[in-house]
Amino acid sequence: MNNFNSMNLSQEMKKALKEMNFKEPTPIQSMSIPILMVNTDVIGQAQTGTGKTLAYSIPAVEKVTNDKSTQALILCPTRELAIQVSKVLDKLLRYKKGITSVAIYGGQRIDFQIKALKRGGQIVVGTPGRVMDHMRRKTLNLENVKMLVLDEADEMLNMGFIDDIKTILSRLPSERQIALFSATMPGAILNLSEKFQRQRKFLKVPNQELAVKSVEQIYFKIKESDKIVLISRILAMENPNSAMVFCNTKKKVDELSTKLKEIGFQADAIHGDIKQMSRDRVMNAFRSKQTKILIATDVAARGIDVENVEIVFNYDLPQYHEYYIHRIGRTGRMGKSGKAYTFVTDREMGKFYTIKRYAKVEIERGRIPSLKDVRAARMKALLKDVSKIIDEGNIEEYESIVELLTEENYSSLQIAAALLKKNSKVKILDNPIFQAKIDLNFKREKKVKSFNFRNSNSKKRKYSSRTFKRRSRI
Repeated sequence: MNNFNSMNLSQEMKKALKEMNFKEPTPIQSMSIPILMVNTDVIGQAQTGTGKTLAYSIPAVEKVTNDKSTQALILCPTRELAIQVSKVLDKLLRYKKGITSVAIYGGQRIDFQIKALKRGGQIVVGTPGRVMDHMRRKTLNLENVKMLVLDEADEMLNMGFIDDIKTILSRLPSERQIALFSATMPGAILNLSEKFQRQRKFLKVPNQELAVKSVEQIYFKIKESDKIVLISRILAMENPNSAMVFCNTKKKVDELSTKLKEIGFQADAIHGDIKQMSRDRVMNAFRSKQTKILIATDVAARGIDVENVEIVFNYDLPQYHEYYIHRIGRTGRMGKSGKAYTFVTDREMGKFYTIKRYAKVEIERGRIPSLKDVRAARMKALLKDVSKIIDEGNIEEYESIVELLTEENYSSLQIAAALLKKNSKVKILDNPIFQAKIDLNFKREKKVKSFNFRNSNSKKRKYSSRTFKRRSRI
């Protein structure tokens, strides 16, 4: 279907979609919405950024009635994703009188959620743990649920929610619809689908439709110990207003955030161990550009919806190749261009080539910038800013200051140079991290024989081949 108007949707829904500036459905939306509207179970495979939220939210809103009982339940792996889905639902429900949605998740006072559920929420969005909590308290009743959605099902299973999900699914009425969306289809998800879904329809967005064409993708072959130097140089050169950095562990996120702050960058961290109030503060600062660099784990980044992210860094190579698409999909949105930099250690090259084959993209190898390159890039950006200010005009007030200084026997050249030095913000380059040398030579591996001590007294000595790498610092 080429547009939402050709779908069998209510006028209220069409009006809401028009205000949200949605005109044409994405492939997963075109496949899912008509099937979900006729109460068929769906198992859909699609990545983050393909429009899954609308794919199940539109049918959910269209199905519920003014009855105050819970009629649709949407399960999400993280608080951030639950909040994002809830915001989308609120926009879709704008012209639906008497229908509301409620978000329930950990980190928020449960008494507020209980009051919201008592007031009535036909659509409930929540994380499995908090949903189970409300079920035990009998503040959430599933006996009238018509539709249940599992969003990011693979991530929920990775986080250990399988038992909670099975319990929730077993409490549903016999007449219900289950929609399961996942980036990957491991055996555990297929088994879950086999057990709880009926006459399911398999939907899949082909991989070739997932490549982010508007994103310039570059990789660097780099030692682990040199990554902090490299990212510092790139950030200093690019000077982005909004950048996301992905690490695989909470510990790495915290360490990198601390180091970047010490260097002088406006950076902050987000992961699963950070309390909700702090997460909200970090995200608000990032959205308002008070914080320019957000460092996150893949799980914590699920549900983060921030516009105009200029650069994405894969500081650690993603643990699953599907995550690469998730990550770089944060930039290059809405017709804008973006950049994605990936740091790859020598031992990760095989995994990196697997990611390239999966994403069906060419990722160019980048040249590691020198300190001279960084200074030149920052000076070029400064000159561009100065030229822009001159072209815009309204600098008469400052011209009079220059005239006063010339009367003090300073030349115009000296005054301009001094002002440029004051405002060039190159102090960050004085940090010792920028003076550090990066190992640029990854020489071929040289095989050496290691002595087998177990058979050291035997004339028939056994040798095992080990691989070492000779690296030189430059």
